[in-house]
Amino acid sequence: MKTIEKNADIGVLILRLLVGGLILFHGFGNLLSGYTFIKSMMLQSGLPEFLSYGAFIGEIVAPIFLIIGYKERLASLFVALTMLVAILTTHSSEIFALNQFGGWAIELQAFYLFGAIAIFFTGRGKIAVSTK
Repeated sequence: MKTIEKNADIGVLILRLLVGGLILFHGFGNLLSGYTFIKSMMLQSGLPEFLSYGAFIGEIVAPIFLIIGYKERLASLFVALTMLVAILTTHSSEIFALNQFGGWAIELQAFYLFGAIAIFFTGRGKIAVSTK
């Protein structure tokens, strides 16, 4: 029986595609709504409304960079920061809560946050637009 070789580069590519692709879909939804929900959350949190446009970078631009493997560490920081702000402004009451099915109430946001942090520490791998 043939042994399966480990290939960390394929694993990192899958992680980049998954985190970047899923948050990109989320970002398109916010883009189509004009970021109205995010603007209202910023105002309710006492933050300036213009900060809601940072979500454009963290949910559209940075995920595209993650997917193609360009400036992935900087892009992953933007995604992680965006998710941290989202958790603290919108989901802070759910941090220690379970959803109706018994799962962590912010499991999706935590996946984006910790997936982006994992990409930051692993790098882009060899399968990317830029390998320097």
